[in-house]
Amino acid sequence: MGYVLVILGAYLLGCSNMAMYLAKLKKVDLSGGSGNPGTSNATLLMGWRAGVIVGIHDIGKGLLAVWLARWLFPSLEYGDVVAGVACVLGHMFPVFMGFKGGKGFASYLGMTLALHWQFALIIMAVLVVVTVITDYIVLGTVVTVVTTPVVLGFLTHSLIMVAIVCVATAVILFKHRENYVRIWKGTEIGLSSAFKKDHRVK
Repeated sequence: MGYVLVILGAYLLGCSNMAMYLAKLKKVDLSGGSGNPGTSNATLLMGWRAGVIVGIHDIGKGLLAVWLARWLFPSLEYGDVVAGVACVLGHMFPVFMGFKGGKGFASYLGMTLALHWQFALIIMAVLVVVTVITDYIVLGTVVTVVTTPVVLGFLTHSLIMVAIVCVATAVILFKHRENYVRIWKGTEIGLSSAFKKDHRVK
């Protein structure tokens, strides 16, 4: 029963979508750009300030899901990582948005930060470097989500944790399939284009 409560609570937490809230406030259609109600598309359509707000929100709920699971259900051995993955899936498939949510990467970062903050800081630095060099957030995303379960497994010596994290990794990689096609065709919007805009969240 403990795992059921953890999964349900973390999933509902993950369903909260700041990109949608800001888009309604600013009257922006999130179907533009990549069509994704997440941090990357919020940045592209509403500017970097909106992207920062959405990113902090989405990372924060991944962190919160893990911390709450540890606090409320300390006896569940894998309750924290299960909560993190459930939160990520809630972001990607929110029941209140017809199961059409974001791509889960920011919440995935939040989960990783809560599970092992030292490694998370390193991988976030790698994410920034890869994104800046390539101008594509998605490439930094791929490097991050592929590396994370491998390193967490090495640090924790837990194949069960690796398997649970790999659920979120696999779904995130799948959700970005259209980005891979756009990069191949040369039609993917680069991050630098978002910083040329001067949108403000009011």
